[in-house]
Amino acid sequence: MFSDLKQWFGSGKPWVWLNAGAVSISIVMVAALLILIGIRGLGHFWAKPIMEADYLEPDGSISRLVGEIHEREVVPREQIQDPTLELPEGTDTVARLLVKTGNRDTVGLDFRWALEARLQQMRYPEKLMAIERYEWGNFYGYLKEVRQDGTLVASGDEAWQALQPLIERAGELRAQIKKIEQDDIGAINYQIEKLRLAERRLELDGVAAGSREHQAIAEERQVLQNRYQGYQARLRELYQQIGRDSLTGVVMDGQEVDMPLSVVVRAYRPNEMGLFDKIGFYIAKLWEFVSDDPREANTEGGIFPAIFGTVMMVILMSIFVTPFGVIAAVYLREYARQGPLTRVIRIAVNNLAGVPSIVYGVFGLGFFVYFLGGNIDQLFFPEALPAPTYGTGGLFWASLTLAILTLPVVIVATEEGLSRIPSSIREGSLALGATKAETLWRTVLPMSSPAMMTGLILAVARAAGEVAPLMLVGVVKLAPSLPLDSNAPFLHLDRKFMHLGFHIYDVGFQSPNVEAARPLVYATALLLVLVIVMLNLAAIAIRNHLREKYRALEQ
Repeated sequence: MFSDLKQWFGSGKPWVWLNAGAVSISIVMVAALLILIGIRGLGHFWAKPIMEADYLEPDGSISRLVGEIHEREVVPREQIQDPTLELPEGTDTVARLLVKTGNRDTVGLDFRWALEARLQQMRYPEKLMAIERYEWGNFYGYLKEVRQDGTLVASGDEAWQALQPLIERAGELRAQIKKIEQDDIGAINYQIEKLRLAERRLELDGVAAGSREHQAIAEERQVLQNRYQGYQARLRELYQQIGRDSLTGVVMDGQEVDMPLSVVVRAYRPNEMGLFDKIGFYIAKLWEFVSDDPREANTEGGIFPAIFGTVMMVILMSIFVTPFGVIAAVYLREYARQGPLTRVIRIAVNNLAGVPSIVYGVFGLGFFVYFLGGNIDQLFFPEALPAPTYGTGGLFWASLTLAILTLPVVIVATEEGLSRIPSSIREGSLALGATKAETLWRTVLPMSSPAMMTGLILAVARAAGEVAPLMLVGVVKLAPSLPLDSNAPFLHLDRKFMHLGFHIYDVGFQSPNVEAARPLVYATALLLVLVIVMLNLAAIAIRNHLREKYRALEQ
């Protein structure tokens, strides 16, 4: 029997099963993690019912509690600092609920822990409404009346039907205001700033103040100022229109709250919504999450700027790292003399792959931002000084920093791909009269392109999730302008940008409202994984196409 066991181990089957089991366990763990993130994150957008109950306070008084139940947990009796709580004999645990009460402008906190044993007459009235706002978080309560220019429009049951068209109208006006402020006035401010820099350049060049160049700048500035005044007049008109409508709501303590519709995103009654209504609401919220700008310290709204910044940075990083990595690998494999120096360089490249990412961030800050960026500002943008143009963190330096970080991965993968090309193919090309450079360009590099794409896939997977170096070289909590817009040169590499990884860190650990931000951490993490998967799938599709294309040559 011992010999059979020894033969079985010698056949290698135990190691095959061991590897298969390890891979299966890893797949199950990754799938479980993604399911957990998906449930916790995507469930945030579902319209939760609003509860109303009478709550027995420790002093014996009864108050009304209104809000969404977000969590239920059972804790030991000793953790509850409530000596007046009476429990059945032998009970050592207490159930408590995390209730999102909203109304931060009136009660101060979005969430409250409530003991389940003190809740009485829990109910879900259909007329309870939730209002999402641009400030002060959600509002929960009853709608009393709707007003227009201080005049009562509707009250009671009729107020809800009158409210929805007014909210849609306010949303349309808000979209017009946003377009004028960000697009039209933003373009004018950008052009005025360029004129100011041009005028400053003339001063540095010693051109007299009354010269023809100064006069041309003054005339162009006056034209822009006239356009600006026109947009300002239109904005004042829109603000007057959007500020005329308001509503009055009643919160859980009976207090009446007047609210202008200019701060309302949407109003809904989840307790009276059917399944299809909730599905439509869910789709609308999910679309808002991926297409809108953040609000309320990144705890509400969408994360489109972070998605855009992440994808743009990865694309630029790929453009920078691929040629440098391929050239370095080609030199080491095809041109460099194989000796001690080459071996030392390969060891150094492999060791660079293990350097902590924050070290690359410090290098990018010192070399790219302060040294290169500072000298570029001195040479090409002296009129903007002391305000830096490229002497501060931005999209360009962040992409270059991550390109340096992922360069060893591309070099190693490309060099391994070059080593797998049979020498007979090189010799055949040279025998037909091609030069070494032509052989590399037309034969060797195309055949090793799948390996290059493998290196790029690994580089994208690592770079897209990096946070530490980006905190030093360009990523910010909130970027008011995207790096890509309609103002020349259209792609602004000097601008700071948002990133999904940093957004997760900021919302999860720097948010002033931790409970409200927690679901967004899961949702953003899931979206970051999906973005990385989509980028990798695109690269894998290209790699597979190249592999099929050049497979016949390898045979």
